Amino acid sequence: MRNAAVAATALLAALSLTACQSADDNADDRKKPSASAPSTSAPAAGSTEPAPDAKSPAADRTKQPTADAKPTPKGDGKAGGGSGPVTTACTDANTKVTVTKVSRPINHLLLTVTNTGSKACNAYHAPLLRFDDGQAATPIMDESKPQAVVTLAPRQSGYASILLASADGSGQNGGTAKTLAVIFAPRDGSGSIGDPHVLTLPADTYTDDTAAVSYWQSDMSDALTY
Repeated sequence: MRNAAVAATALLAALSLTACQSADDNADDRKKPSASAPSTSAPAAGSTEPAPDAKSPAADRTKQPTADAKPTPKGDGKAGGGSGPVTTACTDANTKVTVTKVSRPINHLLLTVTNTGSKACNAYHAPLLRFDDGQAATPIMDESKPQAVVTLAPRQSGYASILLASADGSGQNGGTAKTLAVIFAPRDGSGSIGDPHVLTLPADTYTDDTAAVSYWQSDMSDALTY
């Protein structure tokens, strides 16, 4: 009996030792990294791992122009660079001028200038008038000055009115005129440009020293208010 008890005690001790060793082995296995787990460590120095793509969207947003980059040229505002249509001054070479008698207002004539050219022209200031062989130009009605220069497109007309004589008969040096020379003024208003249009006046056109002419107007009714 004593020998059997000793053998049983030895067997229990051996089983206990085996169980402890198995538990320790399992703990060691849990501490070892799995073969499939990804590595989170940074690449070692000298690694050949490629850098991030320089053409990625983030890289494009921070791209700076090179020293050789040149700005896009801008227009100079001249013809052909987006500016408005080119105009020229109205002269005898690109216009036709006519004169007609009107019933209202009394003692008035109407001048009509028509652009016969292929480009728009500006009728600057007022027409310069001379009756027959008069030495002085006809005075201009300052109150008739428009707010803007009269620009005539091809085949478009402008107008000016001529006061021949005062309605109350206060004028002097009156007489019947037969011809009228119409000359255009330049932009600066100094002198004249081109040759005169020489027109034949309506019969019995009486004029005196109160005669005057309006500025060029875009509308006939505006011209005949002076």
